[in-house]
Amino acid sequence: MKPWMRVALAMFVVGWGANQFSPLLLVYRRGGVVSESAVTMAFGAYALGLIPALLLAVPVAHRYGQVRTMRVVLALSAVASLILLVGGERIWALVLGRLLAGIASGSAFGPGTAWIKELSDGDAPGAGARRAAMALSAGFGGGPLVAGALAQWLSAPEVVPYLVHICLTACVAPLVWNAPGGITAAARHDEAGLRGLGAIFGHRGFRFQVAPTAPLVFGAATTSFAVLPALVPPHGPSVAASGGLAGLTLASGAAVQPLARRMSTRSRHAIRVWGLAAGIAGFLLGAVTIRLHDPMVLIPAAITLGVCYGMLMVAGLSRVEALAAPNELAGAAAVFYCLSYLGFAAPYLVTEVGHWVPPAVLLVCAACVVAALIPATALVRTPESGGGPSTGRGLPVPCGTGGPAGTPTARRKTHRDPARERKTSCA
Repeated sequence: MKPWMRVALAMFVVGWGANQFSPLLLVYRRGGVVSESAVTMAFGAYALGLIPALLLAVPVAHRYGQVRTMRVVLALSAVASLILLVGGERIWALVLGRLLAGIASGSAFGPGTAWIKELSDGDAPGAGARRAAMALSAGFGGGPLVAGALAQWLSAPEVVPYLVHICLTACVAPLVWNAPGGITAAARHDEAGLRGLGAIFGHRGFRFQVAPTAPLVFGAATTSFAVLPALVPPHGPSVAASGGLAGLTLASGAAVQPLARRMSTRSRHAIRVWGLAAGIAGFLLGAVTIRLHDPMVLIPAAITLGVCYGMLMVAGLSRVEALAAPNELAGAAAVFYCLSYLGFAAPYLVTEVGHWVPPAVLLVCAACVVAALIPATALVRTPESGGGPSTGRGLPVPCGTGGPAGTPTARRKTHRDPARERKTSCA
């Protein structure tokens, strides 16, 4: 097994554990033991653990190494499921379990993305970003799909899904336990790993192209499997259908990523533009679903919004990979994930604004905003696109076009101090 696959499996398992809770919301609400507000609180506790962990995990991974950090993350993800398994009827257990799941996710995504990229050096440009996005999408989609089916048709729905995740984590942990470290591990003491958290905002390409579209990554996904099913409940086994809709959304995002790779050979803007176009179509289909109150329209809406999620995830990570220096990549990826997870506020936004604006109209307005982002982000002139190639520190360097169809390749400048090596790109 290739080294990057081991890390991808770890991210897959953590993503599985993070999203398996979604279809089980119906189980807890129907049980009546835990109140509606308590279930909502438990769902939101995930974000409370996620955002700080995304930022704090970067210096921790730099200081102690990626391998040690990922070992702790896998153990923490399994402990979160164990707490949810044992204390499913207690509010403190639900909140604590979801909080730990958020911490595990935040600690895995930024350093894990950088680690996969480092282990993918020498492969096609952007391969590391695509592999990280694929691993996350497969985990996010597989978790709710399997958990929903198990909770619908097997006994003990508050137990069996978490037990499956614990067993899956136990199978993957030995493969990751001694995985090779990358560049970050070799230079993990360089400035405590804080570089990249703020440096990425120094790039116009990030500020005006990546940052405005990042919230749509999970904004589109949560609209599909959290907003639309609540407004237009699916027929039949509702728990399994809820998990299936989440799985379909995120599986569509994973399936479209090979196509995103081919699009990137034409233009570095292509993935972002097509992702935004899919978002427009998805929000309009969502409005039609609400207007007609037809659960069958949930399927094409889920697929289209999933395509938006997958393409914008790859577009954002690829751009971050091209802009950030090697020892800044983990922090830069963490910043991107923080911005993308703002999209989890979409269900709450629709609920609150829906008191004054019909949800169908709100989704049409969302489609118009996304449509405006296409020219707004494409016309932004950055040093990489309009002012000549440059590094994140403003040092001009020559860039080649050795990638497929003229895709810019990255070159590194060697300094006397290897820890201060920089990656440069005109991508």
